[in-house]
Amino acid sequence: MPVVRLTESVINRIAAGEVVERPASVVKELVENAIDAGAMRVEIVTANGGKTLIRVTDDGKGMDSSDLELAVQRHCTSKLSDDLLDIRTLGFRGEALPSIGAVSRLVLTSRQSDQTSLAENAWAITVTGGKVAGPKPAALSRGTMVEVRDLFYATPARLKFLRSDQAEANAITDIIKRMAIAFPQVRFSLSGSDRSPLDYAPSDRAGRLAQVLGREFTDNALEIDAEREGARLTGLASLPTYHRGNGQQQFFFVNGRPVRDKQLLGAVRGAYMDFLARDRHPVLALFIDLDPHQVDVNVHPAKADIRFRDPAMIRGLVVGSIRQAIAANGPQASGERGDALRSAFNQGGWPAPQAGFSRPQNHDWRSSPYAPAQTTGFGEAQQAGFSATSAPSAASHAAAETASQAQPDATHRLGAARAQVHANYIIAQTEDGLVIVDQHAAHERLVYEAFKKNIDAGVASQLLLIPEIVDLPEEDVSRLVRHADEFLKLGLALEQFGPGAVAVRETPAMLGEIDAAALIRDLADEIAEWDDASGLKTRLDAVASTMACHGSVRSGRILKPDEMNALLRQMETTPNSGQCNHGRPTFIELKLKDIERLFGR
Repeated sequence: MPVVRLTESVINRIAAGEVVERPASVVKELVENAIDAGAMRVEIVTANGGKTLIRVTDDGKGMDSSDLELAVQRHCTSKLSDDLLDIRTLGFRGEALPSIGAVSRLVLTSRQSDQTSLAENAWAITVTGGKVAGPKPAALSRGTMVEVRDLFYATPARLKFLRSDQAEANAITDIIKRMAIAFPQVRFSLSGSDRSPLDYAPSDRAGRLAQVLGREFTDNALEIDAEREGARLTGLASLPTYHRGNGQQQFFFVNGRPVRDKQLLGAVRGAYMDFLARDRHPVLALFIDLDPHQVDVNVHPAKADIRFRDPAMIRGLVVGSIRQAIAANGPQASGERGDALRSAFNQGGWPAPQAGFSRPQNHDWRSSPYAPAQTTGFGEAQQAGFSATSAPSAASHAAAETASQAQPDATHRLGAARAQVHANYIIAQTEDGLVIVDQHAAHERLVYEAFKKNIDAGVASQLLLIPEIVDLPEEDVSRLVRHADEFLKLGLALEQFGPGAVAVRETPAMLGEIDAAALIRDLADEIAEWDDASGLKTRLDAVASTMACHGSVRSGRILKPDEMNALLRQMETTPNSGQCNHGRPTFIELKLKDIERLFGR
């Protein structure tokens, strides 16, 4: 077949296939244009999941008639300079509007304005299946309105690949949420016959995150603010004890652009590796700001992917800042656990006060003649012979008085132990409430952190009687040899064995008998992707986690008061002690005001 030049219609439809994947893609492109035009209010209306109608209206700068004619032609844009690496806008390729017009009925209406003047009238241009009509005068107060009807009517085969109206509407909602988080100063409203309306009022970043992700997230999130080599990372990341069953509530923004980047997802998994089970995911919104020359946003026509010039530095920034924030926060459990506990009490069916009943004001139960005598709370009184049917003996009074005088100070962060219930939960009193500690989960974290210290100090290795030779591509061999010193610190000794192989001479003793060839290949693959050597340490951490679980205080073990308080003091000084290494909370805190509320005080 001879080489021929494609017609303009076919070229536009091919471009549409790259840019316009589904209705949500159209919404994304149009909202990005509105933001780039300086809009402070963006209204989106959809019908049938965006298949039959998408209307985006903004109050931005708008365009005149000559701009409209160019805007619906390919590779025409006002957002690009000669420096293709200096991208400071959301859109720049000049393909969105002509691609959308090639597969739908597009009406573009705009009225140009600036800070001091407003154009005499608006102009409208129509694109139907790639055919342009206009521009002609139209009515519009200011800004731009883009109306897209009958998406993919010109390419009906694409309609078969769309999902249900509800699924497409949900995808549009997700796009708007991401844009709303990225630009909290802009008002976004989303409505239509296929959805419940959404309205995000202008706010600061924390307020917008509360609007989109809920106040519960912001109450259980850590503030992230770190900088490295000119790249700054800010945002909020959830406590390890606040997590979800999927990663849908993880939002990343690079220079204000919402992105879905596998490198960033992997970095977040690495940051929470010590705190969450594999099937749990944190909730977060992270913003990376860096020199535009250090990131390539032109990897994909839909601008869904990006590429960092130094991915290892960005990964280290994300992992290090999140871990540092968790460690600096000290022992803390998710507030939703306490809320759940209070809800459980409130649902316990407490009888409501009868009519005519009035609660005495300023009543002190300690002044009642029927108030119980002071006991230690550890159960010594019961062990000394006290019961509900017999008077306390002199010995029990003496034991209670002695134990009471020896009680530790409750001013510590996790208070002083007062009791152990069901041979697994420690009840501790603090200055302003109480703490319930899961002794097994807490000690598991303490033992795990001790194991990690040993790993950092140097891992014992075992010498192989016969070195194992692993065949690899030459580029993988060079990467492994470049990181040989790092591997040696973790107990793995290897050296180059010819151009396409490595010889493994020592392996970490902690791992026992392993498949060295499989380990080396996994490390080579990981270094090729991330250019770091975290795979072996990940394996060692997993082993340490298992050993910590089996070596910690088991549920069902009766602890002495000194042991309980020693456990609390260790938790206060141990990093990440608010959760075990499987993501479960180690303690739940109830404030005194919450307890009093349960009793109607």
